[in-house]
Amino acid sequence: MSRNYLFTSESVSKGHPDKVADQISDAILDEYLKQDNNSKVACEVLVTTNFVLISGEINSRAKVEVENIVRKTIKEIGYDIEGINFHYDTCEIINKLHQQSPDINQGVDLKDGQIGAGDQGIMFGYANNETENYMPLTLELSNLILKELETLRKEDNFAMNHLRPDAKSQVSINYENNKAQSIDTILISTQHSDNVELNDVRDWVKNTLIPIVINKSKKEDLFNDYKLLVNPTGKFVVGGPDGDTGLTGRKIVVDQYGGRCPVGGGAFSGKDPSKVDRSAAYVSRWLAKNIVASGLANECLIQLSYAIGVPEPISVYVETYNTGKVEDQITEQYIKDNISLTPKSIIDRLNLRNVEYLPTASYGHFGRKSTETKFTWEELNLVENFKKLMNK
Repeated sequence: MSRNYLFTSESVSKGHPDKVADQISDAILDEYLKQDNNSKVACEVLVTTNFVLISGEINSRAKVEVENIVRKTIKEIGYDIEGINFHYDTCEIINKLHQQSPDINQGVDLKDGQIGAGDQGIMFGYANNETENYMPLTLELSNLILKELETLRKEDNFAMNHLRPDAKSQVSINYENNKAQSIDTILISTQHSDNVELNDVRDWVKNTLIPIVINKSKKEDLFNDYKLLVNPTGKFVVGGPDGDTGLTGRKIVVDQYGGRCPVGGGAFSGKDPSKVDRSAAYVSRWLAKNIVASGLANECLIQLSYAIGVPEPISVYVETYNTGKVEDQITEQYIKDNISLTPKSIIDRLNLRNVEYLPTASYGHFGRKSTETKFTWEELNLVENFKKLMNK
């Protein structure tokens, strides 16, 4: 049904406290998988004022220097600035990782090399055709703002001297008849040093950052008349984990589709691919993206559900919001008949034991070009299969 509405998505920078926790979790996961690609990892992190707590369950032959990885990750994010009370070299680190429960492991490693789902749950994948990456436009623009802000923090004199790693963005778009017509509001909050005027920060965002975003968005016609809000509460000096506690997995909407569709309850970061929270969400995106790219639908949602210890999904659900060229039940049945969705099949097909997961922990797990990121779930290698459904 056609309608007019405003829709909003937000994103957060690498230096946001929750994203700091996500990146540490995935950096630890990567090292375990690098040494032993059969590692079972569930790593959770808490960060606050100059303090990091790591906890979780591990089953692995790897010997990982966790503290070194934590400090390296924090430094690369940008917390190497004197005067900020969260610093890679001085923060206290407590490591409470321990052995995975044998009760869980017995349901994962099954006979004949099969893998049972690491937990029960529901997972969603989504795609639409309003961007080249088959992602919601509001989220695409929110991510682009922060990516360019991060780049400028390393290249632009004002940003290098005055801006800090913690930032958030939000984009609201006017839709008419379900099509994006114009940007209504852009909201940017960026941490800054105490020796810069707020008006200077706002002028820099307006005159330096936004023009770059407009040019790279390839959506110049949407930026005709919009409201720009920069640090609307006032100064933003205390930020990052010093300003707010960060936890792994607390930004699952940012990680996925910016609120454009339902999300499963499980987080991604810090979990090896035997956890269907992660692997099934990735394969759901792969299916949805290929369906839209094939022209079978303009918009697609995939839901999968699993039971702990059971390889096959309990349910496969397809929703194309009345944009499908064939009935959704036909697409569902094709997936059930032709694409194995057991954890082992997903891991093997998407090569998930050889992915570097740290890059997924900032600016979303979806919508990146697979050739740039090795995100195999972004590959368009099922398009021809789904095209055939339209010819039956």
